[in-house]
Parts: sequence; structure tokens; C-alpha cells
Amino acid sequence: MENYEETTSFLGEWGRFQKCIFFLLSLTFIPQGYMSLSMVFLAATPQHHCVVVSSTNGENISDYIPHEGTIGDRALSRCRRYKHLNRSAAGWANETEGCLDGWRFSADTYKSTIVTEWSLVCEDSWKAPFTTSLSFFGVVAGSLISGPISDRFGRKLVFFVSLVLQNTFALLQALSSSWEWYCTFYFFVGMAYTSSYMSAFILGSELLGKSTRVLFSSLGICICYALGYTCLPIFAYLIRDWRMLQMALSVPGFLCVPLWWLIPESPRWLLSHGHVEEATAIIQAIAKKNGVSAPEVIFKMDDCSQPLRKTEPQRVYTIVDLVRTANIRNITILNTIVWIVTSMTYYGLSLNTPNMGGDPYLNCFISAVTEIVAYVATWLFMRYTARRFTLIFLFLLSGVTLLVIKFVPDELDAVVLVLAMLGKGGITAAYCFIYIYSMEMFPTVLRSTGVGVISTAGHTASILSPYIAYIGDYNMVAPYLLMGGVTVLVGFLSLLLPETKDKELPELISQVRPIMCKCVSEDLDSCWTEIPKLETGVVKTGRDGSKSHD
Repeated sequence: MENYEETTSFLGEWGRFQKCIFFLLSLTFIPQGYMSLSMVFLAATPQHHCVVVSSTNGENISDYIPHEGTIGDRALSRCRRYKHLNRSAAGWANETEGCLDGWRFSADTYKSTIVTEWSLVCEDSWKAPFTTSLSFFGVVAGSLISGPISDRFGRKLVFFVSLVLQNTFALLQALSSSWEWYCTFYFFVGMAYTSSYMSAFILGSELLGKSTRVLFSSLGICICYALGYTCLPIFAYLIRDWRMLQMALSVPGFLCVPLWWLIPESPRWLLSHGHVEEATAIIQAIAKKNGVSAPEVIFKMDDCSQPLRKTEPQRVYTIVDLVRTANIRNITILNTIVWIVTSMTYYGLSLNTPNMGGDPYLNCFISAVTEIVAYVATWLFMRYTARRFTLIFLFLLSGVTLLVIKFVPDELDAVVLVLAMLGKGGITAAYCFIYIYSMEMFPTVLRSTGVGVISTAGHTASILSPYIAYIGDYNMVAPYLLMGGVTVLVGFLSLLLPETKDKELPELISQVRPIMCKCVSEDLDSCWTEIPKLETGVVKTGRDGSKSHD
């Protein structure tokens, strides 16, 4: 409807209802934090070497296992042993062979993982990262279908159904009898994960007002997600068996199911589908909870957009509508590029975290705390600065610091680490920020679909991130140059995005704001100031005061 936020302004911005929705929906993101990154420990590869069945007590294992690596960093081979000639202890040749009798895994750090369960090492070592890739494929599939389903059947229903499915399939993973079944269940976990995440984000954004939307998307969602991330190393440290850890991470998600009776459907979505009575009842309930009086008539059938009135056939919006007009087509293309680069850089940098020297549990905890700092900084930016400036600054901060690594001498490892973490902090903040920024650019009738499509592009790019990290095996600086370069480029490309801070969310495709352009002048004034008008286009006001219509 037109002027939804003005019509419902009598509810206030931070009443009892808004506080309840803010905290309840934010808490549902804590399980998402540790579930999405659980493979750091579930699929960890402990130190291992071939089983030597004929070795006797007191003999050195190095007599049967060759060493590998460079001078000063040599270790027992993980995949080779000296060839066994006969059953005597002395029957070993200088030639090597594979681990014909299996592997012996160290239990110093992990009691068991899926790697030790199904021996995903040596010739089968590709299966461990492929497991995570299948989850990302599930995330991509979920992003494609969750948006249209949410726009069609409602934010609330999709959120809670996805939440139950996610934790159910995660429990089935813990009961898997084979690696193939584990991967199958993990694919569906990925689908349900992104569906619940996106629908909860959209639901909260549409239930809350302008000011609280920013707080919800930055501090609410992201901080709770990071808190869940900090819980992961604590769970993993206390529970070293992968099946028990998987169960312990899955069960808490079911505690969110009773929230069905506390969180309502989005009145915006109800109105966009012609359900005026239901939307009115929800607004009246909110007013009662906030202790304010509601007008006798809040919404009328005329408040619904013309194609969506119950007396006329309802129009079903699809992905095709994201490129139907010039304005929404430009917004879709630009946001797709932004999401691809952001996701690729974030996961490309994050993949190095488990490989850092030292204790893996402590490293994971420090990484989570770093994200909390980045999210707090994001909230400050969104509160006090323009959207376009914030996104450009974060991209340039991340990109430039990654490019500077090229000029750091090899012996200054600490400087490289600081720059890499600063770059990761910038891209982490950008990842948090683009959720709210992108959501504000799409209209209500296509908001879930639009955010779903661009997030799908981002998750698709994240599948390629392991290969970017793999380049570092041949050239340590190359991944930083690649990620830093594309991040800087997309930072400048973000200049074209429209400003949305303190603006009402567009309801219809005709209300989508056009992309910005810059005048080539000394004062760098904007070429025009756009004023959205319903159905009739956009009025452009020039610097000389003249007006023209699109």
C-alpha cells in the first residue's frame, strides 16, 4: 500500500511489541551462527599416518613410515609407508606404497570427525571439502526457491517450516551410516538454512520501523549470529566426538518453534496480497500491546495495490519482474555484482582461519570476536552515515589493505596477519551491511525474490572461494591481489547505487529508485535529485530548478 509507515506511525518506533520482535527474531540467529560454520570441527583432519600392522613394541614408527616436507618442517608421511615385503619386522623395502591397512589418526585434538569416521584422506581427501561445497549448493538452491515461496505464501510460514527442516536434517546427519547419506542430508540443511535466514530477515525488516530496521539488521541479526559463532568452539572443545557434537548443535534450534505463537505475519505482505482484515487485526493487536489507541479504520481495500485487490485477479510476481523495467533491472544487476564479490572475498579470507597456527579452538573464538567488532562498527556506520558512503568505504578499506600485503616483506608475518584481519573485518562489515541496503532497494512485491536472487549469486561465488585459497599454495600473495582488486573495483561501482537512508521502503516496481550518476564538475554536485512518484515515473529536478519526467 501507499505510505504504509505513515499510516502505522501511531504504533511508535520502539514500543513493547517492537522490542519483543527485535529480541525474539534476533535470538533465532544464534543457532545459525554455529550451524553454518560447524564443519570447521566436524570435518577437521587430524594428524594421521599409515597403519603398520607388523611393527613391534619398542620400534620407531619412522622405520616404517617415510618423512615428507621441507628441511626444518618434516613430518611422517600421511599417505605412504615403506613397502611390506614379508611378515617379519625386517621385511620392509625402501620403496613405498599406499596405506593398504588403513590409517591411524591422532586423538590429541579431536576424538572423532567425519574424516576419521569414513577415512576421508589421501585418495579420498577431496571428499571433505566437497561435503562443504554440497552445503553451499544447497544454500544456492534454497536462495532460488525461498524468495518466491516467501512472497507467495508468507514470511512467517516459510521461516518456521525452514527452521524445523534445518534442524531435523541436521539431526539426521548425526545418524548417517555413510558419507553419501551425510552429504545428502547436508544439502537439505543448506537449503533450509538460507530459507529460514532470509525469511526471518525480511519478516523482521517489515515488522519494524525505519530506525529499528537498522538496529535489527546490524546489531540484532549479526551480533546474535556472531554470538552463535563464539559458541561453536566452546561446544567443540567440550564435545570431541562428531556425532554427539552434531546432535548438541542441532537440538537448540527446536527451542525456537514455540515463537510461532508470539511472532505475527508481516502486515505489509498481507496487504500486498489483499488480506486487509488480517493486516488490520495484527495492527490492532500491536497497538494494544504498545498501549496506544488505533483508529477505527486503519486499512481499506483501496489501500491494496490495484492488481492485488480481492475483487480482481491477483498478479503473481516472478523473477522475470526483476528485469522488467530499467530501474529494477539496474538495481538487480548492481546488487548481484556486489553480492558476488562480497561473498567470494569473505569466504576466501575465512577459509584461512582454521589453518592458522596454534590452538584451533582459540583461533575460531578470536575470529568470532573479530566479527562482533566489525558488526558493531557496521551499526555505527548505518546509524550516522549515508548508505552509499558506508558501502564504498568498507569495500575500499578491505580491498586496499589486501592489496598492500603485496608490498610487505615476507619476514613480517605479523604485519601480513594484521592487514589480512583488517581486510576481513571490512568485508565482514560489508556482508552485514548489504543485507539491509539491498532489502531497502527492492519493492515489497519482489523483496524476498530480489534478495533471494542476489544472495543466490553470492552463495554461488562462495563455492569458488576454496579455489581462490588454493592459489596460495603456489603464490601466497596472489589470492590477496585477486580479492583486493575486485573489492576495490566493486567499491567504485557502488557509486551508482541509490541512497536509501531514512527513505520509505518501495511497495511497487514503479516506486523503485533509479541508479545515481555524478556530474563531472568541480563541486561534484549530483546530476539530479530523484523524487519517486506512484505509477507516473520519476521527476528529475536539475540544478537550475527545471523539472522533467521519465
